[in-house]
This record gives sequence, structure tokens and C-alpha cells, in this order.
Amino acid sequence: MKKRILWLILLAAGVAGVWAVLATSTTLAAGRAQKATPSDDEVNAIARQLYCPVCENIPLDVCPTQACAQWRALIREKLAAGWTEQQIKDYFVEQYGVRVLNEPPHQGWNWLIYVLPAFFLIGGAILLFRLFRSWKPPVPDAQSQETLQSEPPTGADEYLKRFEEEADKRK
Repeated sequence: MKKRILWLILLAAGVAGVWAVLATSTTLAAGRAQKATPSDDEVNAIARQLYCPVCENIPLDVCPTQACAQWRALIREKLAAGWTEQQIKDYFVEQYGVRVLNEPPHQGWNWLIYVLPAFFLIGGAILLFRLFRSWKPPVPDAQSQETLQSEPPTGADEYLKRFEEEADKRK
């Protein structure tokens, strides 16, 4: 009787082990199947960072040409083969040049693209500050204040005379 129980336990352990191996391999196969077909979102995430080499200034993910459809299919194949995003971008740069990137690399003269807007913004703010500061009305000195108070303006005298004449006529 003890032998039968021992054999049943060994048989149950063997069945459980085989079941575990099959379940793991099925999960791995399903994972590989998912990796083999990248989603449209994954493809478009990379295609959005590339411009169509044929059309001017149109991102690869929205370009309607047949060539762009083929390039998106190529991106899908590269992703399925296990290529990284940077490897795919490097491949397209190697094939079509730096102009296919939607963001120029941070090297060489390209760094000016990132620095010059800030430089012009700060320079413009300083220029406007100095310009607004120079627009303040000049402060009159004491001598010109005395002259203004002692002499009435000539235009005001003529207006006052005409007003008094009209007022006298009405009486």
C-alpha cells in the first residue's frame, strides 16, 4: 500500500511539473507573438519623430504617400526584429540624412537652434526695459518752473479775451 501511495505522489508531481512547463512555454510563446507584431501606436511613436524624405515637412506618421506606408511597414519589421527606437532612427539617418529627424541632433552648429531663441528673448527684454526707462518725462528744473508760473500762455490769453468779449456782449 505504501508503494502505491508513493507512486501516486510521484505521478502527481510529474503531472504538475509537466503542466507547469507547458503553461510557462505557452505564456512565453504568447509573449513572443505579441512582440512579433508591434502595435500601430508603437510604430507611430517612432514615425512621429521622423519626416518623410520625399515630402517636405510632413511627419512620417501622417504622410499619405505609398513610400511613407512602406517606411512605416519597415519600422514595424525593425521593431518586430528587436531593434530599439534609436537604432531605427539611426538607420533612417544613415539612409536619408539628418533632415529626416524632426529634432536636429545636439551637436555641431545645431546647438545654436536651442541657444539663439533664449539669447534673443533676453536681449529683447533688456532692450525694451531700456527703451521704456528712457520714455520717462523729463523732470523740469526750478528755473523753468518759475518761468511757467510768471507768464501765462499766449494762447490762453487770446481765448480768455474772446470769452470776456462774448460775455460782455450778452449782458
